Amino acid sequence: MAAAREGLPDGRYGRSADARADRKLKIVSAVLGAGLLGVIAWSGIHYITKTDVSGQLIRSKTVSDTAVQAVLEIRKGKDQAGVCTLRSLGADGSEVGRKDVTLDRPEEHFTESVTIRTTQHAAATELEGCQARPGR
Repeated sequence: MAAAREGLPDGRYGRSADARADRKLKIVSAVLGAGLLGVIAWSGIHYITKTDVSGQLIRSKTVSDTAVQAVLEIRKGKDQAGVCTLRSLGADGSEVGRKDVTLDRPEEHFTESVTIRTTQHAAATELEGCQARPGR
């Protein structure tokens, strides 16, 4: 009577194609995993060590036809200097005033009151942005 064959004897004919494919897959996975860990580490270090100056316009008030008073909230490094740009807009949307505010106080978080001179009555004031400035 014929006995059922259970497979090839181990070690007799070398590795199967599946074993080679599994080994290649493990190597590719290890390389991709290491690359992903490197990108995550670089992103984390960049996020922690970045030196940005950020500002937020808290309020603004038109005090006359030629002036606007604005209050900024600033966050920056303690020994870092920065510049924030404010602009005032007229009722028609045109720019009626602009001011660059230098931030060189030795504090990390503070508010700054600024007066912007305008060419006509200002309807709105906006913060265009803040950036770090080299040196102090």
